[in-house]
Amino acid sequence: MRPPLPQTANLRPQGSRAGVAALLLAGAAVLLFTVSLSVGPAQLSPAATFAGLLDPADPVAGLIVWEIRLPRTLLAFLIGAVLGLSGAALQGLLRNPLAEPGLLGVSPAAAFGAVAVFYSGLAGSFALALPLGGIAGAGLAVLLLQLLAGRGGVLTLILAGVAVSSFAGALTSLALNLSPNPFATAEIVFWLLGSVADRSWQQVALALPFLALGSGLLLSATRGLEALSLGEEAAATLGQPPQRTRGLVVFGTALAVGAATAVSGAIGFVGLIVPHVLRPLVGHRPGRLLPLAALGGGTLLLAADLCVRLLSPGPELKLGVVTALVGAPFFLLLLLRLRREVA
Repeated sequence: MRPPLPQTANLRPQGSRAGVAALLLAGAAVLLFTVSLSVGPAQLSPAATFAGLLDPADPVAGLIVWEIRLPRTLLAFLIGAVLGLSGAALQGLLRNPLAEPGLLGVSPAAAFGAVAVFYSGLAGSFALALPLGGIAGAGLAVLLLQLLAGRGGVLTLILAGVAVSSFAGALTSLALNLSPNPFATAEIVFWLLGSVADRSWQQVALALPFLALGSGLLLSATRGLEALSLGEEAAATLGQPPQRTRGLVVFGTALAVGAATAVSGAIGFVGLIVPHVLRPLVGHRPGRLLPLAALGGGTLLLAADLCVRLLSPGPELKLGVVTALVGAPFFLLLLLRLRREVA
């Protein structure tokens, strides 16, 4: 029988706050999901959208809702959820508040894996080549990060992330530079900017098994991350070996982020912003943060995708550009706060 994990005195108020936050986020996600189905170049009233959702055979509303808008909306929520979940798990594993798949090079490495599949022509050979390439790149990045950063502090982790990200970016640039076809190069560059526009059920079907498996692995690390927050020796004493927790987070992140990047391109900073905003609501407990971060990440990316469609004056902005414009200032504020705390 596993020994119980330590409990805090103010557990009930934190649980109440987390429950209220989960309900609010779920309500916001449902609202944004519904609005997202109603927004697009073709004008559909809410009643027509709802009718098309109920009747996929409808030649106009059914076709637009089911074949164009629903895959895009579903992918936006799922990808945001796994990015938020991965960020929270990595921060809990590395015990570092700046850990995030994009900043640490996991997303760029996954993008390189997908670009390598594009470039080599394997993408046309079999359907699973693209997500498998992204997963392989993300897995290598997480393992390399573990080796480079070890138990170092914030600076070591950031430098290791910069090194992994720079190397993955250099390899991607090399592949683009050697590409003999300028049209394919332009297509890959736009894909790298990150977007869920024009995605179909084929992309959903390709990514969904890996997203689900990766999320399951990350959520199963809940107790291990709770115990790891007390230190590796304490975690082992509590029946949560750190090696098992590390394996769950590493492979879960590789599967989830790799598959997400393979179908959407690189979308950064979701895994940094969401855990930081929600962590005070769960009393800074990493295990409790995971499901809330998944819900928050999905909600955030649904909102960002709606902004992309509603606020772009000309050509549609790429989703990765919007999250970077919001996330980079957020990252700088975090660095300044950490600097003040150290001083």
